[in-house]
Amino acid sequence: MDITIHASFLPQDDPDAALGFYRDILGFEVRNDVGYDGMRWITVGPPGRPGTSIVLHPPAADPGVTDEERRTITEMMAKGTYGGILLATADLDGTFEKVQAGGAEVVQEPTEQPYGVRDCAFRDPAGNMIRIQEQR
Repeated sequence: MDITIHASFLPQDDPDAALGFYRDILGFEVRNDVGYDGMRWITVGPPGRPGTSIVLHPPAADPGVTDEERRTITEMMAKGTYGGILLATADLDGTFEKVQAGGAEVVQEPTEQPYGVRDCAFRDPAGNMIRIQEQR
């Protein structure tokens, strides 16, 4: 079998803030920006890698989610416990400095982890945990 990861989904509750983070701070390309019924889905991805994307979606978009579940999702997003993604870079220190200078909430500075990786962590504007690992 030849299976790849084409897209991952992260919730966003402010499309413009999400664009400011993923496009302007992380440097991702905007691949798609679609509005429907007052909501926006934004697809972003690393330049030169069109086969890998992140879809930033409105958490209230799924018609199968109840009002109580929407409240729970909103609470979890506010705490930063709902969504997350692991990214990688060859220059962790330079990437950390750029993301920090862009105003992102720092969760952890670059650290050598006991499980053998060096990484750092931020929260995006929606509260999603963004870990960035150093490629070795």
